[in-house]
Amino acid sequence: MLSRNEIMQTIQMIDQQHLDIRTITMGISLLSCADPDPEACCRKIYDKICRKAERLVPVGETIEAEFGIPIVNKRISVTPIALVAAGCETADYVPFAKALDRAAKTCGVNFIGGYSALVQKGMTEADRKLMDAIPEALAETEFVCSSVNVGSTRAGINMDAVRQMGQVVKKTAQRTADRDGFGCAKLVVFCNAVEDNPFMAGAFHGVGEAETVINVGVSGPGVVYHALQSVKGQPFDVVAETVKKTAFRVTRMGQLVAQEASQRLDTQFGIVDLSLAPTPAVGDSVARILEEMGLEVCGTHGTTAALALLNDAVKKGGVMASSSVGGLSGAFIPVSEDEGMIAAARSGALTLDKLEAMTCVCSVGLDMIAVPGDTSAATIAAIIADEAAIGMVNNKTTAVRIIPAPGKGVGDTVEMGGLLGSAPVMPVHTGSAEDFIARGGRIPAPLHSLKN
Repeated sequence: MLSRNEIMQTIQMIDQQHLDIRTITMGISLLSCADPDPEACCRKIYDKICRKAERLVPVGETIEAEFGIPIVNKRISVTPIALVAAGCETADYVPFAKALDRAAKTCGVNFIGGYSALVQKGMTEADRKLMDAIPEALAETEFVCSSVNVGSTRAGINMDAVRQMGQVVKKTAQRTADRDGFGCAKLVVFCNAVEDNPFMAGAFHGVGEAETVINVGVSGPGVVYHALQSVKGQPFDVVAETVKKTAFRVTRMGQLVAQEASQRLDTQFGIVDLSLAPTPAVGDSVARILEEMGLEVCGTHGTTAALALLNDAVKKGGVMASSSVGGLSGAFIPVSEDEGMIAAARSGALTLDKLEAMTCVCSVGLDMIAVPGDTSAATIAAIIADEAAIGMVNNKTTAVRIIPAPGKGVGDTVEMGGLLGSAPVMPVHTGSAEDFIARGGRIPAPLHSLKN
């Protein structure tokens, strides 16, 4: 049970420090929806999602009202569609995305994730069909999010898939050019993707999960920033302990909401993902936390060390608070969604190379990065390969969500709106990676992958 003091601290964090439950995500297995007839399969997908998630939004709103805890998003994740559709006798995988979109609209959720393929070691015909369909699927749907896992520590990096995803990202931007390439904001390329991630655009329901499950994502950059203001000038030991204690309190709140939601929905409780996921709002920024540690601006020398401390302390605090911490849990650095990151990128202090270095020690990777619209598919593929290599060698999840903004160049701004914010277009290196990407094949797994 929460003590009176903990309740008062939580109220203060909510009212003054931007603390919220970023998402309640219901994972739903669609393996039972497989059918050789694509129309029947789509119908089964729609019916099952609507049946399982029909009460998700009302229950989330009730919990929000009863406990006074903001729940920003209600979302759904499903089994990777490439697996569900593999037995269908069709070459067109766009209807599956449209079925997901209809179900999301009916259930009233913000996003639905799982238009996905897992191709870290090789691609099936179903994987190829889904990947080919991504640009059209994301252009013709509103709520569908897509992800592709191209590498892992155990399998290495599938460079054929990396090359194809460079092309897919470009085509997706072109298909949504009227919205600044918005489709790319719903597409993420992973290495070491996790099966219980509640955050979009990378959420999918892993095959090792239960029939249905409730995962909760908690976010509190503003709370951590506020806590660090009380330890100005103190040693890093004190900073780490302060972050850890703050993360503990935040995770306890997430645990409470997750247990309530799973009980009321009669659904298994999965995990609490404690991730410092920022928003464009002032006071809700990971970059400002790093600057509070003593950096003049995010991106300067020392930024990677500060982020490493933050990420580790967040995880330690979360694990102390709950035995069900999972997902990604750490600090996200999505440029367009973080007011401090946006300011640092516009000033030139935060570059693509520095962001890549920072992703070695944070959760996920190059997230919500806008680059010039004329950036080649090979360059995008090379950026994906670099991030996948970081994840593979360091046995961590990394990802790329990049937006080659059609018709825009360095210095322009891409407007996404809402939680997705706005991103300054950042420069990329002009040296070609065409021959490197054209090799294809597979980058072998590192030696330390042999742990059996």
